[in-house]
Amino acid sequence: MNVRMAITLSSLPTNLHAQEYPNNNLNAATTLFSSKLSIRYGYSRRDMRYRCYAIGTSTVNASVVNEEGNVLVQHKLPKLLQRCIESRNMSEGKQVHARCLKDEIEASIVIWNNLINLYANCGQIEYGRQLFDRMSQRNVVSWTLIIAGYVQNGQPHEAVKLFHEMNQVGIRPNHFTLTAIARALSSLAELEKCKVLHAYVIKAGFELNIFVGSVLIDTYAKCTSVEDARKLFDGMPDSDIVVWSAMIVGYVQNGQSEDAVKLFRQMQREGMRPNRYTFAGVLNSCGNLLSLEWGEEVHAQLIKFGLESEISVVSSLVDMYAKCGNMETALQVFERMPHLDVVSWTAVISGYVHNGRGHEAMELFCEMQEAGMNPNQYTFVNILRACANFVGVEQCKQVHAHIAKTGHEIYRTVGSALVDTYNKCGYIEEAQRLFDRIPERNLVLWTTMIAGYVQNGFCKSGLELFHKMQQLGLKPNHYTFASVLRACGSMSAMKEGKIVHACIIRNGFESDTAVGSALIDMYAKCGSVKEACKWFEKMPEQNVISWTAMITGYVQNGHGEEALQLFKEMLQVGVKPNEFTLAGFLSACASLVVLEEGKGAHAHIIKVGLESNVSVSSATVDMYVKCGDIENARKVFDQTLERDVVSWTTMVSGYAQNGYSEDALKLFYQMQEAGVDSNQYTFSSILKASSSLVSLDRGKQIHAQILKYGLNSDISVGSSLVDMYAKCGSIEDARCVFDKMPEHAIVSWNAIITGYAQHGHGIEALQLFEKMQSIGMQPDHITFVSVLSACSHVGMVNEGRHFFDSISRDYGIELTVEHYSCMVDLLGRAGCLDEAMDLINKMSFEPDALVWGTLLGACRIYNNVELGKRVAENIFELEPQASATYVLLSNIYAAAGRWDDVAKIRTTMLERGIRKEPGHSQIEIKNSLHTFVAEDRSHPQSEEIYAKLRELTKQIKEAGYVLDPSFALHDMEQEQKEQCLFHHSERLAIAFGFISTPPGTTIRIIKNLRVCGDCHTATKFISKISERKIIVRDTNRYHHFEDGLCSCGDYW
Repeated sequence: MNVRMAITLSSLPTNLHAQEYPNNNLNAATTLFSSKLSIRYGYSRRDMRYRCYAIGTSTVNASVVNEEGNVLVQHKLPKLLQRCIESRNMSEGKQVHARCLKDEIEASIVIWNNLINLYANCGQIEYGRQLFDRMSQRNVVSWTLIIAGYVQNGQPHEAVKLFHEMNQVGIRPNHFTLTAIARALSSLAELEKCKVLHAYVIKAGFELNIFVGSVLIDTYAKCTSVEDARKLFDGMPDSDIVVWSAMIVGYVQNGQSEDAVKLFRQMQREGMRPNRYTFAGVLNSCGNLLSLEWGEEVHAQLIKFGLESEISVVSSLVDMYAKCGNMETALQVFERMPHLDVVSWTAVISGYVHNGRGHEAMELFCEMQEAGMNPNQYTFVNILRACANFVGVEQCKQVHAHIAKTGHEIYRTVGSALVDTYNKCGYIEEAQRLFDRIPERNLVLWTTMIAGYVQNGFCKSGLELFHKMQQLGLKPNHYTFASVLRACGSMSAMKEGKIVHACIIRNGFESDTAVGSALIDMYAKCGSVKEACKWFEKMPEQNVISWTAMITGYVQNGHGEEALQLFKEMLQVGVKPNEFTLAGFLSACASLVVLEEGKGAHAHIIKVGLESNVSVSSATVDMYVKCGDIENARKVFDQTLERDVVSWTTMVSGYAQNGYSEDALKLFYQMQEAGVDSNQYTFSSILKASSSLVSLDRGKQIHAQILKYGLNSDISVGSSLVDMYAKCGSIEDARCVFDKMPEHAIVSWNAIITGYAQHGHGIEALQLFEKMQSIGMQPDHITFVSVLSACSHVGMVNEGRHFFDSISRDYGIELTVEHYSCMVDLLGRAGCLDEAMDLINKMSFEPDALVWGTLLGACRIYNNVELGKRVAENIFELEPQASATYVLLSNIYAAAGRWDDVAKIRTTMLERGIRKEPGHSQIEIKNSLHTFVAEDRSHPQSEEIYAKLRELTKQIKEAGYVLDPSFALHDMEQEQKEQCLFHHSERLAIAFGFISTPPGTTIRIIKNLRVCGDCHTATKFISKISERKIIVRDTNRYHHFEDGLCSCGDYW
């Protein structure tokens, strides 16, 4: 039945309006041009009628026009539209549509359907929908085309909605409709709806249709339900090659490449001849398994079957060789191809990206376009991966502009890749804006955005987005749960993590290996190693990821021995470690400072050819750094050919960790000169170097760079800034940064609480601890180290006892040596030496030198000679070469006037080759660090320094200062003691600060030993008579001297 086209010209796309042609002029003719087609309207003398002629590169049969100028639709018009559809020639299609409208052609449903198909195929589904809505009659083809069009244009929700409408009006779907709606559901990853559709297919009698069956298998696979896909596959009585291929590809998509290869071999045994899709799937499996041997075997088979010239198969070959690390053979196959299409170009680009050669991928992407080949959505996805991992955000923005220009933003795969790239480049706000602009968001896109928040440290925002996704009715998959669990782990939010765990069980993902590994990671990061172990042991199948998660969990919680043991068990059961496992093992070696084990691992890494892997080489550098072998660390770093931001950051961090702060800053500047952009971890490391140098000016310069890079809202960077300002003596700036952070993780709370504790503001530290808990943030073991330290610095003994008892009782956190050390320090400072000794004796594990050393320091404060001697003997057994122990015991004897014992200790040190670490003080002036030791006259301005020191000494004596000779721990005359104390290193540094800075400038000093009592008193007087603020950081805390007082209240 014919219907009249009832659509107005105003509703058409721009430039479609046809011109008016005068039919009273026999010579009149107007030409309508496009890039490929020219249609001329003119008068025919032969049949005395107007005709439509087509000239140009496309051949179109003329449609007859009557004397009134109305075109009579011929049977050739649908064929013309079909050609436009196949070539996606929107320009020609629009011209045909425009002329039909002008001449008010009576069109059949066939033409309507072709026009809908045209607009859908050319990415303008909204015009196809306008035509569909104006059709007075629609058949099953009309419905199928518009449904398929929505699927093709990335709007599966609309497709599902129309399918329901189609059923409501009584139109029975055919197998094409069902395959289209199945693809919509696979795009949405709607497993339950897929099962409903499957039931509908059975009811409608299509369950034996091979075409429908293969698409349903594909849909189940894309919904991550391989079991349902296999059940359907096994239940089909007649499985042709399409069905076999669908199942093989389904296995590949779900990471079950071994099953894919097994099915391929079973198919061959049953005499089924593989086609190009089968070979493409099995080659993908070989690549995923890194099985070059299997891949070469399949290569030989496809040559046997004569498919070596099939572009799709050859492209899969390129991909397989690239994934197996054989990029040379991949390029040879690519270069031998007789015809290069977008798939083959994309395969090589993907290969470069997979092999860490992002810049070469970008070069090939440009070469591809110069060759006249337009990228498709998969090309863009791969080149965006290169931008995210190797090239950088500026290239990403250029690629994004190209994507927008070519209209590829409509593809959710491209949209998700763009969001992912901006996330990985740290541009979370740009990723969020892009996410918000995408109208149809499937589960993949939601999961990508959630993962982006978590990757960039915005874990709270990630959890909020997860809850919003659930409210919209989207069911999370294993990838979503893995990201959300990482968020909980990063925030140490065990309560939230357990809620997510319950959700996982409800959704049936508790046996999923990826989710199980994420659960292990979450519990480990929340400090619950026992719970992590429990879930590791309960996992039905443990793969390399779960083993790695447990090994890493042990390392994170200070159980290095268990990590090493578990690594050995993993090898015994035949699980091959990957680069992340080896990195975890190296971290265990680093935590235990077992250099020989680490060197053995390094030798193994070289043997298996992983030394060039960025994560492995960085972990190797880190291991050497933490084992104190900075020389070998630098060698590994220098031998790394392609150094990315991770490599540079690891070495910078290594220098900072080992006290080579100047070297860290120097390497940081070299990194910038090399054109490598710093990330949040680089800035966190270099801020540590600045804080170690108490270099507030350089810290502020780095803060300015952080603002320039837009990383000030990153949690790790913000926390490092808080720590830097606190350690540089500016607790006010630290609090300002903390208050401006958009959200706080446990690390940021720990940084500010620790800062207040170190500055002696115990009350404020405890108030922050209470506030942290009131908003639902669970403390971790580091938090309690800071809380106990805060109590110690202000002498809050009862409060300290309460918090110590609550650590394991109320919070389920295992007590560590740091907790005991803090508690011993608290009791020791308060003079409760017997209680401190009793606490050590009750420890559930052997006390280390740190615990004993803390008690020895308390013995020095209270001059307890006998206890000090016993404590020192315990330390000598653990660390016989530790000079600090000898010095502390010597000072205890000296304070008690036991000069013979002092002499014996000094003799022992000489005999054992033990050298006392000289006390020194440092001050930074104009980015230059100046170091002083007692009686130091090596400084170029020493004359001025000593002159200023004499002046200050005279002034403070006049103000009431009286020297305390008990702090001169040498057997000498009174005058000599006075001279010795007056020339202590901190006084020389203060004097230099006075002559090098304008009046009123705050002076910041760092000392490597505890400030002596007499210097402490002298500095209080200096601050009063000079009206200057002096900040001194010693090994115990910060002292803020101002107007004759110290922030420590003389309790340190």
